[in-house]
Amino acid sequence: MGQCVTKCKNPSSSLGSKSGDKEPGSKSHHKKGGGTGGGGHKEESGTVCSKASSELMFNGTKTAVEVTVETTVIPASAMMGDLRKEDRSVADGEGPSLPRIEELFCCYKDPQEDAILEEGMERFCNDLCVDPAEFRVLVLAWKFQAATMCKFTRKEFVDGCRAIQADSLEGICSRFTCMLLEAQGEESFKDLYRFTFQFGLDAEEGQRSLQRDIAIALWRLVFTQDMPAILEHWLDFLGENPSGVRGISRDTWNMFLNFTQAIGPDLSNYSEDEAWPSLFDTFVEWEMERRKKEEQEDQRAEEERGCTETEGSPSSTDRLETEGEWGSQTWVGH
Repeated sequence: MGQCVTKCKNPSSSLGSKSGDKEPGSKSHHKKGGGTGGGGHKEESGTVCSKASSELMFNGTKTAVEVTVETTVIPASAMMGDLRKEDRSVADGEGPSLPRIEELFCCYKDPQEDAILEEGMERFCNDLCVDPAEFRVLVLAWKFQAATMCKFTRKEFVDGCRAIQADSLEGICSRFTCMLLEAQGEESFKDLYRFTFQFGLDAEEGQRSLQRDIAIALWRLVFTQDMPAILEHWLDFLGENPSGVRGISRDTWNMFLNFTQAIGPDLSNYSEDEAWPSLFDTFVEWEMERRKKEEQEDQRAEEERGCTETEGSPSSTDRLETEGEWGSQTWVGH
């Protein structure tokens, strides 16, 4: 994801690998999972991740677990069956627990700013077992309506958790499947696609267009689930940059989605007379020229193969001469 692709990416990393104090937090998470003590908080699956989040706050927050237990309200109807606590709360119309969301946010919050920044975001993704540069994180940022890459403000985090009905790491993980399915809907994907452009901008710098390399990375990311046939050629075109493109405007970004939906892979129905950005005209010319050269190279290679095969086999004249020699030898022998 733009900056997350270049700055936050930490593929295949272990839990809390950036500093040595992350692993103990993870282990204490499992150690504390079975016993909370106190009043009637017996459900395990709905509370495990919240306790994990609380235990990650061991640096100077000794009462985090006790606060979570005391402030969590369980309605009487939540005691029936073996449904998870989160799902029961949602079914009862109560929604996720605000104190638990706040606890989870504070686990990753930057010490100097009331937001989760790059390092905290990396730990958050590691604990969710996702790569900061993968599509699921982009979808989560979309649901949280995050304004900046590698950053969740307190409001974005709290409102986002409420929107997806989750107040723990386990709860967020369990929502990924539904979020990915939602992102496949036509209107939802259009919203995600347009969000991705804004998300890639550097708000502090006041950017109005995406840097070319960032745009290439975001295009490849946002089309993870359904890649248009023309996408790779479009990205190759931008990579070669024959038109000297430095940035991608919002209009170009938005119109490219329309382009993938309206123009076929062979580009035969593209018309310069329509209201496409001029960059698309340049791309179509470049792509048609590339295909023409590719066809010529294929034809040349085919001809070369044909010549090689012809040279490798004896000609009809050679065969006749050879047969004549054998015939002469035969008559002489008799």
